[in-house]
Amino acid sequence: MRITSKGQVTIPIEIREKMGFLPNTEVEFQIKGDTVRMKRGMGSSSRRPRDLINRMRRKATVEMTTDEILALTRG
Repeated sequence: MRITSKGQVTIPIEIREKMGFLPNTEVEFQIKGDTVRMKRGMGSSSRRPRDLINRMRRKATVEMTTDEILALTRG
C-alpha cells in the first residue's frame, strides 16, 4: 500500500466493512512511538444511521406500494 502525493491511503474494503467506515466517517489518528492508530471519530457514531438511510434511498427494486409491503410483513 502506498501513500499518494496528496497523503491519501485506500483502506481495504474488508477493513471498512468490519469497522463500519462509510463515506464521510470522521476518524482520529493516535501516534504511539512509531505506530499510528486510526479510530472512528467522536461525531461519527451519531450520524451513522442517517448515513446508512441516505445511502439506501432510491435503491429499492420492488415496485410495490407501502400498503402492499405492510400487508406482506403483517401477514
